[in-house]
Amino acid sequence: MSQPPYPPQPGQPGPESGGGYQPPAAPGSYPPPGSYPPPSSGAGAYPPPPSSGAGAYPPPSSGAGAYPPPPSSGAGAYPPPPGGPGGYPPPPGGVPQYGAPQPAPKKNSTLKIVLIVAGVIALLCVAGIGVAVYAAKDKVEQVVDAAKISVVEPQTLGGRPKASDPTLQSSVDGLDSEMSKIPGATSSIGAIYGDAKEQDIVMVAAASSISGSAQSRYDEFSQGLGQGGIKLDNLTDTDPGPLGGIAKCGDSDTSGVPMAVCVWSDNGSVGMIAMLFKGKADLEKEFISMRGQIEKKS
Repeated sequence: MSQPPYPPQPGQPGPESGGGYQPPAAPGSYPPPGSYPPPSSGAGAYPPPPSSGAGAYPPPSSGAGAYPPPPSSGAGAYPPPPGGPGGYPPPPGGVPQYGAPQPAPKKNSTLKIVLIVAGVIALLCVAGIGVAVYAAKDKVEQVVDAAKISVVEPQTLGGRPKASDPTLQSSVDGLDSEMSKIPGATSSIGAIYGDAKEQDIVMVAAASSISGSAQSRYDEFSQGLGQGGIKLDNLTDTDPGPLGGIAKCGDSDTSGVPMAVCVWSDNGSVGMIAMLFKGKADLEKEFISMRGQIEKKS
């Protein structure tokens, strides 16, 4: 039993056309670009957007309905990111952040001061201030009064305790030994007081003697200071206080550190008080009281 033929598919010719299968249209069969007619300004054309006047699109306003700007500060502002750069929390324990400059280590100023003082003492010992006084050949005067004078090493000087640095202690031992070489010496001291950290240092060298006169001892002692490299500028007379005798003070400098020096001499003693980091006027204010702590009359 025969079946009726299938109806032709849309777009295909039927058997009655006698054409058989027809290939699809070749590329380019569509209308070329530009073949469409341009829109005209007549009826049916798209109207241009309004430019101004009634019916124009309203510009965005800052009034009601406008989007508010992001808050910058004050209440409602966005909080800054916590901690260090990039919002990361800072490292614990106060550790500097990566790349931050490290603080320079502090210089050991205390050691520098100790070395300066030790250097001054060494200069005095090398110059031989005790031996220099030996050149005094004056006739012994007032021997009885001189024998009543002595020098002592107080526990504190002007409220300053003795320096405890072992380097300084070994240096002052040498200074004491040098002062004991003064002819006719009956007592001698070499000591340092104060705190190097606070730049408050006082150095003392003194001896009691029954030999020579006040002027000869002063001249020779001052000469010994000069030979040791301690040059005194602006040297002037100063009040010797109730102990009398000769007293002069001046300014000096050692290794860039200012130093005031007062020298005294009387019929039974000779000595020096040096104050580092101070001027002559500062030392003169304390000279009489400090000398009174060092020199004693029986």
